[in-house]
Amino acid sequence: MADKGNDPAAIWQTMIGEMEKGFNSFANQAMASPEFSKAMNQVGGVTAGAQKQLGELMEKYLLAMNLPSRAQMVGMSERLQSIEGQLNEIKAMLHQVHHNSLATDGSAGAPRPPRTRRPPSEGEQK
Repeated sequence: MADKGNDPAAIWQTMIGEMEKGFNSFANQAMASPEFSKAMNQVGGVTAGAQKQLGELMEKYLLAMNLPSRAQMVGMSERLQSIEGQLNEIKAMLHQVHHNSLATDGSAGAPRPPRTRRPPSEGEQK
């Protein structure tokens, strides 16, 4: 077995660990400075502005292509869900009315007596 001091994997692992420590130290110092905070706020503002402009551009593009925008699709989805809810309420009321009419009409549920004679077929005489 190779000596731990001469093992390439151990040397590589130690080197990576030291690089990681150095990078973490540098990043912590950089993030503590007010300049870093100011720069990150500016980047965030630019990103938000670019995202808003892209949204407006997509809205215009979809309008030109005669396609619905995301906001319009959300609106249609909400209206469709409302309509489906109303239809479900109507179905429930219709089932209740139908159930109530069967309960009050006792003759509709009475069984018919069995037939005693079968009707003559085409080839038979009456």
